[in-house]
Amino acid sequence: MKIGVFDSGVGGRSVARAIQRTIKDAVVVVREDRDNLPYGTKTPEQLLTLVSPIISGMVSEGCDIIVIACNTVSTTLIHELRDEFKVPLIAVEPMVKPAAEKSNAGIIAVCATPTTLASGRYQSLKRRFAEGVTVLEPDCSDWAMMVETNQIDHDAIAMRIGEVLDQGADVIVLGCTHYHWIEDEIVTLAKGKAIVLQPEPAIVNQVKRVIGQLSKRPKQA
Repeated sequence: MKIGVFDSGVGGRSVARAIQRTIKDAVVVVREDRDNLPYGTKTPEQLLTLVSPIISGMVSEGCDIIVIACNTVSTTLIHELRDEFKVPLIAVEPMVKPAAEKSNAGIIAVCATPTTLASGRYQSLKRRFAEGVTVLEPDCSDWAMMVETNQIDHDAIAMRIGEVLDQGADVIVLGCTHYHWIEDEIVTLAKGKAIVLQPEPAIVNQVKRVIGQLSKRPKQA
């Protein structure tokens, strides 16, 4: 089974490692588009022009499943990509539903890119699952490039996390896979005040479900 993982940059590598650790016999192929970073400030039209050829190449390489390990792309383009490509595409999107369910305070914080926060899909998630919940959206617009260039501004991260904690958030959602690389730092900052959610376990479980579905399909002669 060949599993593709696409992300704009290094965030996808963390997702790929999580998949490989659990599904040990899978061949995991990672593709990035670091030349066109950041994705989080681009329009859906710009993103589709960039992403479609990359996914096409992964399909040509024989990927049986492709994880779109980019919240920005998943929340803005997943329907267009699924219409274009017939291999199963697994989307990654901010964990609004589990965050709302886990919050005792009724206040959550979603750390994500500007394009993700502005997407119709994200707005739909809030309407469906966070009714009556205060959703804080700190400015994390420079975090992906911090991670990508390995120039982490620890003070800036501490300030943003401190702000949402001061406002009473008891769940923090990492809505960009780049942020997985600074997850430990955020967990330390939030310790005793908030839990931190990121989607890798859910992604792995969904990949396993899709593999199970594919295995039940009749083999073509």
